[in-house]
Amino acid sequence: MASSEIYREADPVISKEIRDVVPAHYVLKIKSFSLFAKNNMEKYESGEFEAGGYKWKLILYPNGDKSRNGEDHISIYLAISGMNPLQLGGPIHVAIRFSLYDQICDRYLTQQGRVTRFHALKAEWGVPRYMPLKTFANPSNGYLVDDTCIFGVEVFVIKSSGVGECLTLKASASYTHQWKIWRLPSLGEDYLYSDVFTVGDHKWKVWLCPRGDYYNRGQSLSISLGLVEADKLASGQKVNARYVIRLKGPYNFVHQPEARTTSFSSSTVWGGWPSFMPLKTVWECLTNDPCFIETQVTVLGTISKLP
Repeated sequence: MASSEIYREADPVISKEIRDVVPAHYVLKIKSFSLFAKNNMEKYESGEFEAGGYKWKLILYPNGDKSRNGEDHISIYLAISGMNPLQLGGPIHVAIRFSLYDQICDRYLTQQGRVTRFHALKAEWGVPRYMPLKTFANPSNGYLVDDTCIFGVEVFVIKSSGVGECLTLKASASYTHQWKIWRLPSLGEDYLYSDVFTVGDHKWKVWLCPRGDYYNRGQSLSISLGLVEADKLASGQKVNARYVIRLKGPYNFVHQPEARTTSFSSSTVWGGWPSFMPLKTVWECLTNDPCFIETQVTVLGTISKLP
């Protein structure tokens, strides 16, 4: 269970939440915290830990980092470790969460900064005014109890996987194709295909199974729209189209399901309605010839892989 709020400090925008989960990557427990001041220890650097393929260390200023306006506050930083900053090469984008354990409520105060970028000239990031010392030292707040406190950090390195797509929208290219069918109620189990028609520079056809497809055999009429020559599309390319198929019969009979939108590709050639209409309705309403299957297709755009 976690509660959250957003507040703004002088430099980073920080999200703050109270949560039960222990920090995932590193925990620093400090006993006899008051001896930092008595021993004139301005800061403490933790041991190395690994996260996101890099080594890091936690840096704590128990009485504030005065060089960065952290007087009268706890100051906390994350620094990349195990290499010279000049060896970093390209930038490393990181989301960082600092935590402080509330020993009374058994929960962690967790604060996250904006995604920051580590590079040769910036191998450290943190919050100079993390918490006022007065708040931290008050035993009723639970952060410093019996001169003991627990800090933690989570480090999430953001790496691009190179996966993505480019949607190219097109001015709506719409076309309505009409297919005349004779003796629909008495047609057998063979599949039927309409003539090929062109919409938005792509060829299409309608597939009709008068007795239903494999899963609806003997129960429903099955109709689908198919992209012709889908196997010739480039790898990852798709054609995004909105379509509706109407069945028109005598005596002003019209059956029209809701329109659908499908991204057609070499692996998704067909889209439609396996249970378009119960066969019982077909036999009752379409006794006279002919009937028409009207297909309206609008090509909305194309989708390709990002280079």
